[in-house]
Amino acid sequence: MFAAHMLTTEEEFSWGDPATWADVANGRSSILFAVLAGVSIALVSGGPSPVAGAALALVRRRLAVRAGVLWLIGLALIITGVPLLIILPAYALLFLLALPLLRLRAGVLWIIAGGLALVMPWVQPALDALPVWAGVAGETLGLALGWGYPFPLWTAFLGAGLAAGRSDLRAARTQVVLTAGGAAAAVIAYTADAVSRAPEDGEYLSHAWTAAAHSGGILEVVGSGGFALAVLGLCLLVCRTPLTWVLLPLRAVGTMPLTAYVGQVFAWAVLAAATIGDVGDLGGFRALEPFWPFALTTIAACTAWALLLGRGPMERFVAAAARLAVPGRA
Repeated sequence: MFAAHMLTTEEEFSWGDPATWADVANGRSSILFAVLAGVSIALVSGGPSPVAGAALALVRRRLAVRAGVLWLIGLALIITGVPLLIILPAYALLFLLALPLLRLRAGVLWIIAGGLALVMPWVQPALDALPVWAGVAGETLGLALGWGYPFPLWTAFLGAGLAAGRSDLRAARTQVVLTAGGAAAAVIAYTADAVSRAPEDGEYLSHAWTAAAHSGGILEVVGSGGFALAVLGLCLLVCRTPLTWVLLPLRAVGTMPLTAYVGQVFAWAVLAAATIGDVGDLGGFRALEPFWPFALTTIAACTAWALLLGRGPMERFVAAAARLAVPGRA
């Protein structure tokens, strides 16, 4: 996430050119974020054994409250003027779209995710071309809905995360399947993109058949979605080894992603205003080379917080709001 926001990559990723390797984060970080949203929702609603009855109703109501709180936080981040496509409004909508899927088992969720991944990239260009997005009002609506991460398409990533979370993530077999299956999907999609480049002349096919970052093309959806699942599986496999303790600082950040995300945006706004006098100057801010200071400070702060206080501050806030609005025990 920090690399995608703070590093400037002039060229597309190339194995032979280390200067382009940072481009691996472009587009893929946000898709990984959406997949992990599905995993998180699956875990809080029963994991491999979905909750039912009164417990399901409670979880659904609390997720709806969480969605509302995330949407408001997203609007607050947009108001800072930081030149990022804030993902939280889209995240909030994905939480709502997950509500009718909570009772489904992994197999059905994989079918839904796969169907959306194969169909929606062909529909998305028509949705993007709707007149509702025109003008200042349309731009404002797009920001409020997080249309940089369009929910009709991104429900595929949510569904994949839900399916993964409905599997037994502690099982080595599940971890190997996620890693191998995700990697295979990524290799197939990126290879197809390399050998069958669509014309880049604004035609429909150039939008629907591409692996370009943030394009919503079918090859990006399959390739970057597979990449996200492979990262999830690989991280789970690594954490079966003693490296899990070496990587504790990164795991600490992983326990409080909302805190890291929100803190990044507000720190960006304060630093940019104080140093370059223009919060919206993306090039000027990147020229400060903020990646390592932001990344290392975040890792250190999250590690200290996790060891001393446990759950992240923003995570506590959202959970407390949900419990306050919807009392009861699951």
